Amino acid sequence: MTVWARFGSKVPAKVVAWNHTSGSGLSVLPHINSVKDLGGTTVAIPFWYSIHNVVLQILLRENGLTPVSKRTGKPAANEVNLVVMAPADMVPALASKQISGYIVAEPFNAASEVLGVGKMLRFTGDVWKDHACCLVFMHERDIQQRPEWMQRAVNAMVKAQLWTRDHRAETAALLAKDNPNQYTPHSVEVLTKVLAPPPGDESIYVKSGAIKHADWRERRIDFQPYPYPSYTEELVRRLKDTLVEGDRGFLDALDPAAAGRDLVDDSFVKKAIVASGGMAAFGLPETFTRSEVIVA
Repeated sequence: MTVWARFGSKVPAKVVAWNHTSGSGLSVLPHINSVKDLGGTTVAIPFWYSIHNVVLQILLRENGLTPVSKRTGKPAANEVNLVVMAPADMVPALASKQISGYIVAEPFNAASEVLGVGKMLRFTGDVWKDHACCLVFMHERDIQQRPEWMQRAVNAMVKAQLWTRDHRAETAALLAKDNPNQYTPHSVEVLTKVLAPPPGDESIYVKSGAIKHADWRERRIDFQPYPYPSYTEELVRRLKDTLVEGDRGFLDALDPAAAGRDLVDDSFVKKAIVASGGMAAFGLPETFTRSEVIVA
């Protein structure tokens, strides 16, 4: 969404940090057992410019399916019709079989499982290892005119991520609708399944094929703040080959490396990470570079 906002809508803002990695999945009706089974059906995405749409289309093409956007008519057997839908509407739409599946951030995938209306077909972090999902996008005015405030804000985000990593079950309880603050409309059961899943869940997902790369040791959701340049560049490259509705002229003209440099300001988060114990505090190598791993 930040690529579209900065380069498509000319919003004067930059990515200053990541929030969580992975933390999304493709949920489907119970009778669907493979990506190929989605042929001739409709799948919901949260936004055209989203990591969810990118990963979904990687999976579809890898399985011989063509993503389409049809306003009317049924998609052909080798097509999958994509519709944009608010995450909160996805679970009810799946339950009523208006759609055959949806790809979105948690905890809406866990919600379909707990409610018994859907199942996890594939985790997105099992396709694109440690991909960014949500992040911090700040107005350039604040970056330029309030650098001290910016640094404190990013410091707080980094500290919150570290705390969450070490207090997953407690985080689920804090965010649940049962908590007096009611930060989210989700139950403790749903949030716990995402943040602190039962030990047996992984083996179930490996057996079903929702996890194909168990050796990656992906958490259902994880937290780390550094915006790797390689990710932003690869995201722009992938978007160029992704079906999106609307005027995409700006996207076709984007240079991935230049876009990455222009979109991201990592100066604040680097300082925050160092002050919080370095990348090692997040279980990562002490480097600000990595190679992207994408295997459908």
